[in-house]
Amino acid sequence: MTDTSKLIAQLRALVLLTQTEEQVARTRTAQARTDAVRRELEQNADNARERTEALTEQLRRLGGVPDVVTPALGRLGAVVKATLEQAEPLDEALLQDLLLEHQLLDRATYLKVLAQTAEQPAVVALAERLVTAHRATVEWLTVVLAEEALGGPAALVATPFQRVAGGAARAANLPVRFLANTVNRALDTVQQAGEETTETITSVAGKAATFTGAVRESLTVGRNATLRRAERVAERQGDDVAADAVRATRREVGDMTAAEMPVKGYDSLSTTDAAKAVKALTSPADIRAMIRYEETHKKRRSVVNAAQTSLAALAKEAVGVSD
Repeated sequence: MTDTSKLIAQLRALVLLTQTEEQVARTRTAQARTDAVRRELEQNADNARERTEALTEQLRRLGGVPDVVTPALGRLGAVVKATLEQAEPLDEALLQDLLLEHQLLDRATYLKVLAQTAEQPAVVALAERLVTAHRATVEWLTVVLAEEALGGPAALVATPFQRVAGGAARAANLPVRFLANTVNRALDTVQQAGEETTETITSVAGKAATFTGAVRESLTVGRNATLRRAERVAERQGDDVAADAVRATRREVGDMTAAEMPVKGYDSLSTTDAAKAVKALTSPADIRAMIRYEETHKKRRSVVNAAQTSLAALAKEAVGVSD
């Protein structure tokens, strides 16, 4: 009689990991930037649930006990993961997701060889199905990470905690709140005094430019005027570095003049024409700027979807993924 103990052990491990995968996908749906991404994540979660059922069926067929503890542990693992990753930047959380998918892919490959050796065609077929699914998810996550590296992410939005964590990482782990307050106080000083020295403007702009996440997004629309004023002061004093840093900050919070728009005459375009124009952009920085502008001002989903598609195409090209 063929020893199936290794098969059973791997099936149990895959049930646990697949339960975790399902819960992670459901957690990520709240971070989806577009409806298309949300639907894709929901489908991934449903597919993971179906894979769990198929794994459990094979486990039972081989005489293993499909305990009730394993699924519970899988859900618990996902909850713990989702909680802990709030202290990490989004890219670190996505790398953890990718690590999980690689483990699932490797175990599915191992399961296939074990099943072939044990002459278990049903398990072989299931393992092949798992390999195909996890390989596709690995590719998708790789592209999402590439989008983030290009200045996104376009597919997923960082939670507030992850934005703070990302800002902290970019500031070499300096206290986020301290620097945030410093930037805010300095900007308020510019607003009240009307004039500032080049040194103060440089300091403000430098700190603001560092925080592409939490601090920049905390600057409200009311502060856009302050940023523009700070930029004018820097330009008048001939400090191009400070002016460029403040200008970059304004783009990050979606505050651009008509002349600064990557798409000329953008505000006069219809939704359909705006989507076409944004989709034609080839610079990640320009695409990111338009996403910020749309989310801050017009909030047209079809335009954001077009921008996300364009950035995803650039990300695929960057990592060598073909459609």
